[in-house]
Amino acid sequence: MKVLVTGGAGFIGSHLVRKLIFTGYEVTVLDNLSTGSLDHLPQSGFSFWKDDIRNKSIRSKIISEHFDAIVHLAAQTMVNSSISNPFFDMEENIVGLVNILEAARYGDIHRIVFSSTAAVYGDVKEDCLPIHEDAKLNPMSFYGLSKVTSEKYLDMYHRLYDLNYIILRFSNVYGERQGDKGEGGVISIFSKQINKNKSIKIFGNGNQTRDFIYAGDIASGICCALSTKYINDIYNLSTGKEISLNGLLNYLKDIAKVSINIEYEKEREGDIRRSVLSNDKAQKYLKWRPVTSLFCGLQKTMNERN
Repeated sequence: MKVLVTGGAGFIGSHLVRKLIFTGYEVTVLDNLSTGSLDHLPQSGFSFWKDDIRNKSIRSKIISEHFDAIVHLAAQTMVNSSISNPFFDMEENIVGLVNILEAARYGDIHRIVFSSTAAVYGDVKEDCLPIHEDAKLNPMSFYGLSKVTSEKYLDMYHRLYDLNYIILRFSNVYGERQGDKGEGGVISIFSKQINKNKSIKIFGNGNQTRDFIYAGDIASGICCALSTKYINDIYNLSTGKEISLNGLLNYLKDIAKVSINIEYEKEREGDIRRSVLSNDKAQKYLKWRPVTSLFCGLQKTMNERN
């Protein structure tokens, strides 16, 4: 299978590209390298295009290559950045997507795998946890809103142009080669601060919870989405387990074997208090399940920092 990965030089993309090459896919990476890096990628086994998903000129290039599938990872992923600059968030996440969809529409692409997010659900009542895919969508930021809008574009392209898709809503992804940006970036930030013996800043009281999933498990989930027959649907990719930021720091403290000084600050606008996603649907239809424990994944991430 011939696959185009947008944002393939980014954090999640670098894990996916390795997985795809290992599995035997023919891989092309499209990335403008604004946040990604060629250093994240293996030295061979793929083609690389340096370009921007917003450029209309890439449509003809995509069409001419006759890809079987596109994995669309390229995006603006910062909640606070979307609130401070909603126009840029819209350009990256909506205009960029529609440009890729237009290429897929005319390029006879068999399916689009789209990276969505737990941010589409917003702050869900505790009696509704874990969150299932049919939960009400109530984003609390422009980032979450742009992903909701993107999901609706995918569904409309399917209905109007018969373009097949799979939407994967990631919980908080972490792992090697992650920068400080994005929804799982807190682990990268904490790891760096711990290795430098600096104090850790937490926005809020630290009791807010997240469902942290290792990037290698996300890569496996995307591969399952590329091959499943259960298309034109939405799946959560998550561990189904929540942990507080305070609990996360206890894990990191045990791994690093150091004491940690924590500074609590005012919670940020748009942050969600509790988040944990059900992965039952992905287990049933994608035949996927996460295999990396949080402690093991954190060890891999911390070891990269040393």
